[in-house]
Amino acid sequence: MASAVGWGTTGVATRAALEDGVPPYAMVTIRAILTAVFVFGYLRVRGVSPTWDRRQWKTGVVMGVTNLAVPFVLFTLAYQYASAGFVGLLVALIPIGTAVGAHYLLPDEPLHLAKIVGLTASLVGVGVLVFSGDSGLASGGRPLVAAALSLGAVAAASFAGVYAKRHVGSYSPIELTGMQFGTGAALLLVAMLVAEGVPPAISAWGWVLVVYMAIFGSVMPYTLFYWLLGEVTATKASLIGYIVPLVALAAGALLLDERIQIGIVLGGMLILGGVILTDRSERTPRPVVPAR
Repeated sequence: MASAVGWGTTGVATRAALEDGVPPYAMVTIRAILTAVFVFGYLRVRGVSPTWDRRQWKTGVVMGVTNLAVPFVLFTLAYQYASAGFVGLLVALIPIGTAVGAHYLLPDEPLHLAKIVGLTASLVGVGVLVFSGDSGLASGGRPLVAAALSLGAVAAASFAGVYAKRHVGSYSPIELTGMQFGTGAALLLVAMLVAEGVPPAISAWGWVLVVYMAIFGSVMPYTLFYWLLGEVTATKASLIGYIVPLVALAAGALLLDERIQIGIVLGGMLILGGVILTDRSERTPRPVVPAR
């Protein structure tokens, strides 16, 4: 729940920072750098030296690309074309994407009827959400562009969850978070310099928003997520994502005066219905087929 609240309100903070004039690449780069500093600073205060294990660092690099650099950039760009609630609903597709990836990459998480029904319902919801033309922004926005960017981010994050689950036990959650953001920050810094150059001066309010995103949208939720992967299946761990759009919709409407339009409501109901079906399928014990 804490992770979902952090990620949900981060979408609102991102929209607010963009409106305050913080460039998108600078925003994600500074957020990643601050997160890495916070994590490694915490480890140093605790007297914990990062483990220089090759397997853990390999996982950290993969997470830095697939669970940070790619999703951060694509989601942040998407917020320029749609509301926090709109993008938050597409974030809810991560559990479905994770379920599909787990079917192919994890031996004990196969797809079955309930997951397939959930996947189908969510995909129909995406269609309604995108082609209704409702972006949740007063100025209209560009929902198709926002959806294309968000779906690319969803695919990368879904793969990351499955990959992290596949290598669970080979890393410390807090150390992996630091490694992920350290490698991701290096990649994002290069992308920022190429795309935007040196960022302009950021206002005090802009810094408050970026620091909030680093602590409550990065350090806390990612550490909790990696810890959770050690306790439950990859699909079930990703199900915290279905709370994200509810938080984003409510916070966006209250804090940014975003519009909850009919297309967003109908599409969101289908997407969340599909995710809930997946959740129920994870809770229902399936018969064990005896070995022959």
